[in-house]
Amino acid sequence: MTKHILFLQGAGEGAHKEDKKLAESLQRSLGADYEVHYPAMPNEDDAPYEQWKQLVEKELTGMQPPIMLIGHSVGASIIIKAVSELKLEQPIAGVFLIAAPFWGGDGWRYEGYEELELPQGIAAKLPGNTSIALYHCRDDEVVPFEHLALYAQLLPQARVQEVDEGGHQFNNDLSVVAKDIESLH
Repeated sequence: MTKHILFLQGAGEGAHKEDKKLAESLQRSLGADYEVHYPAMPNEDDAPYEQWKQLVEKELTGMQPPIMLIGHSVGASIIIKAVSELKLEQPIAGVFLIAAPFWGGDGWRYEGYEELELPQGIAAKLPGNTSIALYHCRDDEVVPFEHLALYAQLLPQARVQEVDEGGHQFNNDLSVVAKDIESLH
């Protein structure tokens, strides 16, 4: 049985093209037993939360379990918030957040950041049997490494992976994520 993965790109001009290398790395690492869905997100420069959340919900309705959700950068912020808000019909086996910026608190506070800020107590709003993993490179030049600890504090059930080097794009190698996905089955 094919296992389905929804991979959500980061934000900014050219993000879909750049993050495609990550999605392809993941597909290569996982092989034919997995299908990585990598939709182009609308308005990638602005990443409007509600618009992206609706697309996530639409993508999920067409997927068969077991389903895994992966987000890179802003895509990770959107994935975790959407999972806490959507009433999902199908079970989510795992949520994998890569180089996720943390919004509010001691994290980022740009204009409109409140749209992506996670509520206190979010851990209780997530499906109880869903595995959650956080990944961040120490040498990330875009999102400060310290954001990983902020997510870990809010999501105590998450598995935390500190990666020594790879930058924001993990050197376009998501084999570390692939190993964790395979361990779920």
